[in-house]
Amino acid sequence: MGRLTTHVLDTSSGRPAGGLKVELFRDPVSSPIGDPVASVSTNSDGRLAGPLLDGDAFQPGTYELRFHVAAYFRERGVELPEPAFLDVVPIRFGIADPGAHYHVPLLISPYGYSTYRGS
Repeated sequence: MGRLTTHVLDTSSGRPAGGLKVELFRDPVSSPIGDPVASVSTNSDGRLAGPLLDGDAFQPGTYELRFHVAAYFRERGVELPEPAFLDVVPIRFGIADPGAHYHVPLLISPYGYSTYRGS
C-alpha cells in the first residue's frame, strides 16, 4: 500500500531540522485552508515517527504540507527580520497512485528552500 513521508534538512547548519512543526491538509483547493489531516514535529533526524498518510487514509487527491520554518529558526536563536522572509512554507502536491510511496523532502535556510519528489 502507498504512504506519504517527509523529512527536513537545515542547509544553513548542515544538520537535520529536528523539532520543526509540519502540518498536512487534504483538498486545499476547494477551501481556503483545506481539511486538517495531521500536525506533527520532526525528530532529531529531521524525520517523522511514521508516515503522514498510509493504509486507508492514503487516498488520491490534492494535499498541502505546511512547514513552520520561521518558528524553527527562531527557536534555535537565529535572528530573523520581522516579519521573517519565510514563515510557513506550503508545498501543494497531488497523489495520483494509491499504491506508491510519495516522499516530500524539504531543504531549508532562513532565506530559501527546495523540494522534490524523493523515494
